[in-house]
Amino acid sequence: MNRAAPPSSVLGRLLEAAGYRVEGRGDATLAVRARDHRAVVITVASRSPAEVDRWFPGDSVHRTIVYDDDPGATARALAADRGIEVLEPSTLGSALAELLLPSPHEAAPIAPWAADDAQLFPPLAVLPEGERVVRPRVGRAEAEALAGIDASRYTLRLVPFFVAPYRVRPSSPYGAPGSVVRRLVAVNAVARRAEVWDEADRELVAEIDEPHQRLIPQIGEAQAATIATDAVRRHHTVDVEHTEQHGGALVIETRRMLPSTDDLRLGPMALLYVPFWYAEGADGRVVLDAVTGRRVSSPDGTSG
Repeated sequence: MNRAAPPSSVLGRLLEAAGYRVEGRGDATLAVRARDHRAVVITVASRSPAEVDRWFPGDSVHRTIVYDDDPGATARALAADRGIEVLEPSTLGSALAELLLPSPHEAAPIAPWAADDAQLFPPLAVLPEGERVVRPRVGRAEAEALAGIDASRYTLRLVPFFVAPYRVRPSSPYGAPGSVVRRLVAVNAVARRAEVWDEADRELVAEIDEPHQRLIPQIGEAQAATIATDAVRRHHTVDVEHTEQHGGALVIETRRMLPSTDDLRLGPMALLYVPFWYAEGADGRVVLDAVTGRRVSSPDGTSG
């Protein structure tokens, strides 16, 4: 004889006491614990896992449906296909401790960011007075050797970038703290693309002697900050493998986990100018990063 499941309100209170955020969903209850990415839905056996699936937050690593009665083989199969654990009165008791107790991988709470925010200084340490230009390391002669085409014209263009330091704590399974990463994010203010920099790779100067053209920014700092935030979250996305036992089957599910906006801090932005060599001739055009010498897609947004 099956043991009676705790009423939804009782189980909800237990989950809330265990650190879950609990909210009602009509005749169902959703409980989410952000620190270890667990989510639990308490509902009736007539509700399909396909319907419940959309209630789980996208970053949930461990998803569980607690039914008030056995939902049947079809519901269990649908849940297994989606990597969802199913519990009902006969199985809830043995699983309750796992739902309520902290994950064994969970460490002590991490201190808030606020006390460390002052460390997000403007990029590249000390900015020189006047114009801020990344010093080119590839001269005209090196550009001719690297281009690899018969080019009749070489032009050095300074492309505007909004650059900011950032600090991010990438997502990790079951709340285990990831290592904090500190780098620079640079948003091309013409092509509206972002890339991640290591500060040591570039040196700033006030001006350069090589004849050059200077492009004008096409976006403002606010739009650049939005592009930068999206780019940093994508760059630090991790794949998390989650394993669950469903009956006699072992289900391994891989999910892509983006850092939450709470785990990202973007520092003050500065407008810098980055040099690129444009080699143009009868064979077409090649664009070279004048710092690294590598070929790049057109940083001014035009086709090559």
